[in-house]
Amino acid sequence: VQLVESGGGSVEAGGSLRLSCAVSVSSANDYCLGWFRQAPGKEREGVALINGGSRTYYTDSVKGRFTISQDNTGDTVDLQMTNLKPEDTAMHYCAASYGLCSFNARYDYWGQGTQVTVS
Repeated sequence: VQLVESGGGSVEAGGSLRLSCAVSVSSANDYCLGWFRQAPGKEREGVALINGGSRTYYTDSVKGRFTISQDNTGDTVDLQMTNLKPEDTAMHYCAASYGLCSFNARYDYWGQGTQVTVS
């Protein structure tokens, strides 16, 4: 499994960014795919998950602002982020877990990360 993120950058508060994760796996719908983030000095936290191409989960702080989606082929998982806040500033990572879809599940596969900075 290979995961490659893109789309990070710097934006002012209230702005939007779209992150993309290119997923290289034979059967993407068998995996729970998600976005996690880690800010300096803080623990990594789960942001959004998608399972089976349609079931989605969000951490409370991003509900109503972020949307996770997966294309029909399963090759790309996007995170549309709107109304960004300075507290969203973090390195964002794409991750994959085979089976259980939960923020607390074991994620064996990770991308290299993409930085999101909100000022």
